[in-house]
Amino acid sequence: MPDLSWSSPAEAYAALLQGNERFVRGDRLHPNQDADRRAELAPRQRPFAVLFGCSDSRLAAEIIFDRGLGDFFVVRTAGHVSSAEVLGSVEYGVNVLGAPLVVVLGHDSCGAVTAASEAERKGVAPAGYIGDVVERVMPSVLAARSQGYTEVDEFVDEHIRRTVDALVGRSAALADEVSAGRCAVVGLSYRLADGTVNQVAALGLGD
Repeated sequence: MPDLSWSSPAEAYAALLQGNERFVRGDRLHPNQDADRRAELAPRQRPFAVLFGCSDSRLAAEIIFDRGLGDFFVVRTAGHVSSAEVLGSVEYGVNVLGAPLVVVLGHDSCGAVTAASEAERKGVAPAGYIGDVVERVMPSVLAARSQGYTEVDEFVDEHIRRTVDALVGRSAALADEVSAGRCAVVGLSYRLADGTVNQVAALGLGD
């Protein structure tokens, strides 16, 4: 399997989608998962994508995109809720490690988005730090409702779009990479039942 760490954003994205297609077909290659790859990566890492995804246990990036060691720089939080730590991690993956692609990975029936929808409907947020997660998702739910959306998966897509915009809007370093054509930021929604991904947002792919 070729080293994709210095490929263009479009090439990195194509490789990502090809891996998902293999996963969906049940024809996985399980690349970059052997002892030779482990030894090769010991001195340095050169991932070809930063994956910022929901923490859901069914959203293991290396599995659903059929990749292996050193391919992804993965950042995960419940509901892919962003923070300064997340932004710093994404910037590290792009500006220091040179990844040409950032993917925001959400999924249908997201628990965090569902909780935010319920909290908005009932006017009561969950207790503890779960409430903090819900509060950070709430603007996406409100924005979706203002556009006439009513279903949780429509809220999920809006949350993915807003997360993509927020990453580039808050990180000048990432915005510079996108503007220069060295990096793209893509929002994908994963379907839990069939394993497919659907693009809902993209910045820097040139289309």
